[in-house]
Amino acid sequence: MKNFSSLSSLIAPKSVAIIGASNDPHRIGGRALKYMLERRFAGDIYPINPKRETIQGLRAYADVSLLPACPDVAILALAADQVPAALKELESIGVKNAVIFSSGFAETGQEGEFLQQQIARVAGSMRVLGPNSLGVFNAENNFWGTFTATLETGWPLPGRIGIATQSGAYGAHMLCAARGQGVGISTFVATGNEVDITVAEVIGWMAENDGIDIIISYIEGVRNGPELISALQLAKAARKPVIMLKAGRSALGKQAAKSHTAALAGDDAVIDAILREFGVIRVNGAQEALDIAKVATRGIYPQESTLGVLTVSGGAGIIISDDAEQYGVALPEVPSDARARMQAMLPFASTRNPVDCTAQALNEMTLTGNFGIEMVQTDLYSALLIFFSHAGGVASIVPGLRTELRRIRNARPDVLYILSVLASDDVIAGYEEDGFLVFDDPGRAVRALGAMGRLGRSFAAGESSLPHDLPHFFLPEQTQNEAMSKRVLAEAGISVTRDYACTSVAQAIDAAAQIGYPVVMKVLSSDILHKTEIGGVLLNVSSVEEVSSGYETLLTRARTAVPDARIDGVLVSQQIGQGVECIMGIQNDPIFGSMALFGLGGVHVEVFKDVVLRRCPFGVSEAHEVIRSIRSLPLLEGVRGSSAVDLNALAKMLSRLSVFAAQAGSRLRSVDLNPVIATPTGAWAVDAVLELGEVQKLEESDLGVLN
Repeated sequence: MKNFSSLSSLIAPKSVAIIGASNDPHRIGGRALKYMLERRFAGDIYPINPKRETIQGLRAYADVSLLPACPDVAILALAADQVPAALKELESIGVKNAVIFSSGFAETGQEGEFLQQQIARVAGSMRVLGPNSLGVFNAENNFWGTFTATLETGWPLPGRIGIATQSGAYGAHMLCAARGQGVGISTFVATGNEVDITVAEVIGWMAENDGIDIIISYIEGVRNGPELISALQLAKAARKPVIMLKAGRSALGKQAAKSHTAALAGDDAVIDAILREFGVIRVNGAQEALDIAKVATRGIYPQESTLGVLTVSGGAGIIISDDAEQYGVALPEVPSDARARMQAMLPFASTRNPVDCTAQALNEMTLTGNFGIEMVQTDLYSALLIFFSHAGGVASIVPGLRTELRRIRNARPDVLYILSVLASDDVIAGYEEDGFLVFDDPGRAVRALGAMGRLGRSFAAGESSLPHDLPHFFLPEQTQNEAMSKRVLAEAGISVTRDYACTSVAQAIDAAAQIGYPVVMKVLSSDILHKTEIGGVLLNVSSVEEVSSGYETLLTRARTAVPDARIDGVLVSQQIGQGVECIMGIQNDPIFGSMALFGLGGVHVEVFKDVVLRRCPFGVSEAHEVIRSIRSLPLLEGVRGSSAVDLNALAKMLSRLSVFAAQAGSRLRSVDLNPVIATPTGAWAVDAVLELGEVQKLEESDLGVLN
């Protein structure tokens, strides 16, 4: 697992130089200096500008060679074409880190890309943040190496949350919104175009840092898949939630990402699978990210989110119940003995859960405390949400309500407490001082609680089990037809149908007799991958006559539809009985490597797109998780009197396929097993396509051997 501590001197420096420093505190070259002076950065600050003797009250230097000491970090606020020369000079005096505010690089086109390549060449061993970076700040040591104007509206609240973002402006938006939502941010790093330092590295550094408990990230693309995986592994091992806004889901979004920071968004489904594997909470916006971070500050991550709801509004209780079902939060019913005690206090109360103590609670405030205590003492609820709406902000109600809320919390301090009220900032601050997280909209709170459950399950799951290697197998030198593809898979222990490749009618008749009728007949050609589209598959072939006529029919259809295709003959195959058609596959992703796919198969896969991805390799237990993640799982478990298929057989096949892909290496571009027919007694790949890259040199990965 990678060590990310090399970023410490960048994010927590003891000295900083500002190249292009400005005496105007509102210019890009002046803001960082202004902020560090105001917040009293403890280290040395060296403004560099040959045109001035002093800048914002500090001695200015005409050149980096005149500095009294080598700074830990140099901030560059220069025109883009001046950056390479400045970096070269900084590298010559031993500066370890550079932050490049300047834009006008790869995000602008070919000329900017050339400048960015120059940066990479001249930087040497120096770590570079940017270019096109909004910068970095660390509130712990008051290093404010950023030019964001957001800080003029107020400083971040104290907290233990870090923001790692590719987009500086959107990161600043989240930073500003965090202050408005009462969420404290300690560290902020904007990586920009990532000529060197990536957002994955920053996440890794935050995962290792003892001063950060929660990581919020905005990314548009991933440049180094293994680096991100290592960072996410560290965060999971440290039980630190990673809350990520991954932009670029749509075609337009991907294009915007490319023009923004020259980032390729990558296959969104692949990235989504990677995030899911490591328990990352993927969000759709800043508000959702901050809501989840706010709840996560309590550090309560139950494996199963169970919610008790106490409300003065029956309507609100219904809405909260709907939200709970949507976000996977259970609402266990209050036990009968506790319900009886509550109804003795208020006979017309609804006490199942949600518990509606009605507006009577405004007359008898002790009802709120008594009902809440009854609920939390059942030990059924990891969280209690109390809905008081605008009444919770009324001056005549607030003191009594706070007293009752404290009574509830004192009865069970280990429960996560949330209050939904509409109130002034001062009133909200009082409730939060009493240990209650405050939300104006209960639905946002329920959504965040659902995320706590997903985090709890991820943290409890531990490391994934590693599967055993497969027997030795050999990859052909080039893409083969179905018969050869199945032979390779069978050597790797993957269940395939019994097949014979035939080059004459006589061979086909003999093959059918050996397999037993009925059989399946298919055109055999590595140039025709989607045989059903040309009528190249015949089912239920039940006699010698049908084999004979079918053979000629298939060859005629293939030659007519694809005249230039190489036809290797006809494949006569075992016909599997009634079952559910699934798809398994492998795609070699350029960023993350081999990814396995499972879902509803046959001709329906492109219509329903009910598939789940998982990074290779993985064990049988993880394969079960993948299979159980598809929406059409009930079809596999048996519906309307049909028997359940052999899920264990499917899971073993999927796991073996994932190991096969990992052992085969980068030459294996893709595998398509569609369909895999699952029955109550087993599962078989009835069609197979292996796409292989060219052999460049013989390596162990080409032999399918892992030592």
